[in-house]
Amino acid sequence: MKEKTPVETEKSPTYQYHRFLDEAGDTTFYGNGKTPIIGADGVSRCFILGMLKIKEPLQDVRKKVIDLQEAITTDPWFHGVPSIEKKKTKMGYYLHAKDDVPEVRKMAYELISSVDCSFEAIVARKIYDLYERKHHGKEAEFYADLLSHLLKNKLNKYDNLVLNIAHRSRCTTHANLQKGLEKSTERSTKKNPSKENGCRVVFNVQSPTTEPLLNLSDYFCWAIQRVFERGEVRYYDYVSDKISMVVDLYDSENFKKGGNYYGKKRKLTDANKL
Repeated sequence: MKEKTPVETEKSPTYQYHRFLDEAGDTTFYGNGKTPIIGADGVSRCFILGMLKIKEPLQDVRKKVIDLQEAITTDPWFHGVPSIEKKKTKMGYYLHAKDDVPEVRKMAYELISSVDCSFEAIVARKIYDLYERKHHGKEAEFYADLLSHLLKNKLNKYDNLVLNIAHRSRCTTHANLQKGLEKSTERSTKKNPSKENGCRVVFNVQSPTTEPLLNLSDYFCWAIQRVFERGEVRYYDYVSDKISMVVDLYDSENFKKGGNYYGKKRKLTDANKL
């Protein structure tokens, strides 16, 4: 699955073409017997795919994340915390907003605030009719469609992109990621037919323990998810100056004139709760 990355040169440091993609929510629409369960306990109302761009040497930021994780696991204050102990014994501790305790979340968001970075996200409301008609009732196609929207404005902007993507079983197979890339190329060409889409894209599927920078993307996604699922804006507000774009993809009411786009000037509020 892992491919060779573009050759590194002094003119092109890795942070210029590496991106880090993670998600929040789930791609579940039905329970047993195809019973509709969106919004049921443990099932999200939307699925979010986000991409982090770091604007400083990756090894420096990666070290910050690793140092924080080590500080958390060795701090007596966190001894016996189930979410930490469970990871330590299984695959090693890593930052994960959904599971982390409030003290850890504060430390993680403070770290993010110290990093020169920007974040973009595509939010997909889970709509049964659209899922069946547009994605043929398949979670992988749902994921690929979001990926295409996340990439479509990048293909005529960069020569190389290495997409470090958090593993997600059926959704992050090479074939499905390639499908998302093909869709993004079609959308990019349709929007800008005169521009060439010559970007070389490499997919690098990883786990949060092998690539610590994915942990930061996870925290951004979670902050945005809290707005849409709960109307809770405190986490989003803390890092919103680093969030350059959020697209509420299937917001049909506000779709005209880009009313479903949010950024640094037009931010999300508790009114965005689904």
